[in-house]
Amino acid sequence: MPRDNFLFTSESVSEGHPDKVCDRISDAVVDTFLAADPFSRVACETLTTTNRIVLAGEVRGPDSITHDMLEDVARGAVKSIGYEQDGFHWKNSEVSVYLHQQSADIAQGVDAAGNKDEGAGDQGIMFGYACRETEALMPAPIHLSHQILKSMAEARHSGTTKGFGPDSKSQVTLQYENGKPVRATSVVVSTQHDEGLSQDEVREMVRPFVEGVLPNGWMCPEDEFYVNPTGNFVIGGPDGDAGLTGRKIIVDTYGGAAPHGGGAFSGKDPTKVDRSAAYAGRYLAKNVVAAGLADKCTIQLSYAIGVSKPLSIYVDCAGTGTVDEGKLEGALGEVMDLSPRGIREHLGLSRPIYERSAAYGHFGRTPDEDGGFSWERTDLADAIKSALT
Repeated sequence: MPRDNFLFTSESVSEGHPDKVCDRISDAVVDTFLAADPFSRVACETLTTTNRIVLAGEVRGPDSITHDMLEDVARGAVKSIGYEQDGFHWKNSEVSVYLHQQSADIAQGVDAAGNKDEGAGDQGIMFGYACRETEALMPAPIHLSHQILKSMAEARHSGTTKGFGPDSKSQVTLQYENGKPVRATSVVVSTQHDEGLSQDEVREMVRPFVEGVLPNGWMCPEDEFYVNPTGNFVIGGPDGDAGLTGRKIIVDTYGGAAPHGGGAFSGKDPTKVDRSAAYAGRYLAKNVVAAGLADKCTIQLSYAIGVSKPLSIYVDCAGTGTVDEGKLEGALGEVMDLSPRGIREHLGLSRPIYERSAAYGHFGRTPDEDGGFSWERTDLADAIKSALT
């Protein structure tokens, strides 16, 4: 039986965190290729350290996209985040591009040919999740952690709050009673800041963003409110710690409240099921909950490289469902084509919509008019209910 009373913690990191800088650059590369050709193939990894940016991986796309162009893309992503520091500057950092052509062995498995449909870009398992803890149908700890940092970043970019640097982290611990979150027991925020600001000054700068995000009455006790516990955070970003694409997969998903298949999202085009099938899992789980069929829903999908159909569909509603989970598994396979091509077409994934997803979570976001965050729509709820009758 699941526990009803417990503490649960999730963390988030800002767009200026070294790993998120890398995710942002890698997804900017994906968008560049998809904008030029929606059938491009991209697997781009990025490394950042003190005044150095390295891109590596494999691509297949228009020859018009040169290494010089991708260098400009990387600089533009760093500039947008706001890095103009001696140790990491969008203009002065050395950028090296080591992207090469996609392996022919991988291409023959992924591409459609003859009677063969488009295959999965790799083997693996992917999970989707939704619950009723927030309006976004996301677990509350990760959702609140994201919102704290997102609101701080918005204030930094707009200039309404001076003194914040791009690099920051948050962590929220919530008390659950009868299975529902009721208050925060501790909050941690570490944020890069201007030289000369004291720890107390930074604490009071951060406070309104935490209090503004937490529901009324949820603020943690004062002695459990930790801001820059090390005492100073002036050196940040890739100058303070190296960054790599794909190291924040729990931040990107559900904050540990649901399983994770292990594959990262950023830097990958939508033929890579690590990304597209995880989006499909979230889409289906969210629509199951939105349809009133469960208060919680976990979905697992599995694939083999070069094979179009999913090998398995698994649904777990954690005892909150109103219908048989086996029937629900069958219904989900009916209402959505879960082949890589089917997912890509249903969610409109072959568009340049990924750079915006690189920070503050891929899930729990608002769908954009141009198709960004399409997997957050709840337009499949009625179809799922109909398939069950």
